[in-house]
Amino acid sequence: MSKHTQGGVAGPIARARRRMVEEGDLCIGELLPQERVEQAVERHQVRFRERLYTPLVTLWAFLYQVLGSDQSCRSAVARLLARLSCVGDGPQQRCPSAKTDPYCKARQRLPEGLIADLARQSGAELHRQVPAAGLLRGRPIKIADGTTVSMPDTRANQKCYPQPSSQKAGVGFPMLRLVGLICLSCGAVLDMAMGPYAGKQTGETALLRQLLGGLDAGDVLLGDACFANYWTTASLLGRGVDLLSHHDGRRRVDFRTGRRLGPEDHLVQWPKPPRPAWMSRRMYRDLPESLPVRELRVAVDRRGFRTRRLCLVTTLLDASLYSAADLAAAYRARWNAELDLRSIKQVMRMDVLRCKTPQMVRKELWMHLLAYNLVRKLMARSAAGAGIGPRDISFTGSLQTLAAFAAVWQRPAPDRRVNLYAAVLRAVATHRVNDRPDRVEPRAVKRRPRKQTFLNEPRAVAVARLLKAG
Repeated sequence: MSKHTQGGVAGPIARARRRMVEEGDLCIGELLPQERVEQAVERHQVRFRERLYTPLVTLWAFLYQVLGSDQSCRSAVARLLARLSCVGDGPQQRCPSAKTDPYCKARQRLPEGLIADLARQSGAELHRQVPAAGLLRGRPIKIADGTTVSMPDTRANQKCYPQPSSQKAGVGFPMLRLVGLICLSCGAVLDMAMGPYAGKQTGETALLRQLLGGLDAGDVLLGDACFANYWTTASLLGRGVDLLSHHDGRRRVDFRTGRRLGPEDHLVQWPKPPRPAWMSRRMYRDLPESLPVRELRVAVDRRGFRTRRLCLVTTLLDASLYSAADLAAAYRARWNAELDLRSIKQVMRMDVLRCKTPQMVRKELWMHLLAYNLVRKLMARSAAGAGIGPRDISFTGSLQTLAAFAAVWQRPAPDRRVNLYAAVLRAVATHRVNDRPDRVEPRAVKRRPRKQTFLNEPRAVAVARLLKAG
């Protein structure tokens, strides 16, 4: 018994729970070892009772809740009860309650830092195991990109993550801004910073400053135009990290100035702007008076593409090592981050969260990222066995395969367990993604959505109006 255990009860349910934990799970046990979870529980000094919903069992149920197609707490409890029935003592075993209250309270007791640490560890481990993408002379490339998610309209959520000012009071939804750090070679989310959608120090550049610890010397960061500024560039260079981003359209580019490297390719100096309010005077004094950066413009000669000319800015100054074509190819790979965020938000349905308090919203976010990284880990292992790259496999197909095999997993013999896991890897490797970099499709859908009237007033007001009219 852990030193943080407060005691518990013995009986058929406790024995079934122990057997379920000891036998592990078909894929999750292979992707997220029990020892790692137990170490995280000890590190965060989680106190719990030896009842049904221990941290390990709660984490298992929470994980499959975000992986499942129905992400309700009821389905999570039902899945857990079905699992207990398979490892129990038979018909004489008393089945635990199907109510969701104990499970919801157990989720509240899980520390947010525990789930966040597991998500970061899984991403970092996968990043170390997968070779670099082969761009920019094999340097490790990470992508920073931002997005937003919404959540239920509760008073607590509105207070912590207010809805945009463009939405009317009572008909909008709280919104949270995210900035993620994504590995280009494998798609793993290495870290995530979050904050309110609006307000001081809530923009993507401010959130990126919270993620600088996840960058190592020698990395190359791909970013959007909002990161092409003096402060972000200076912070990255101070850590030995190079930047490649789209040029901020507000900054004028004149290729007649600076040191010419080629056609529409030159080196210029960015002067240090006045000190911002968030920066200390000492930090401001330590920054250089100017930064050497490289600005270049490349042509996009692909029929059907909206963009014809692309202006880039980078700290990779040596044109003999990094040609304009190499930089353009590397920046084009930044689109993978958009696809990765789409997989998390659309395929895993993280775009609309379910929890009603800010604390649980953040736990739900980290649990989605942990589940996403575990699926990516499964894809990487399958790709290694098939001799292909991790991004050559479909994320949706891998998620469907993982859910299907986990649903039929009951109590196989130890020798069958190895065979079943090998079958999962073979099945995942068959879901290939065709390499069609120049594909052109209209940004439109053929099937029309069903017409539905939108609420333009608070629901309570609308209900009162209907009752009065009736």
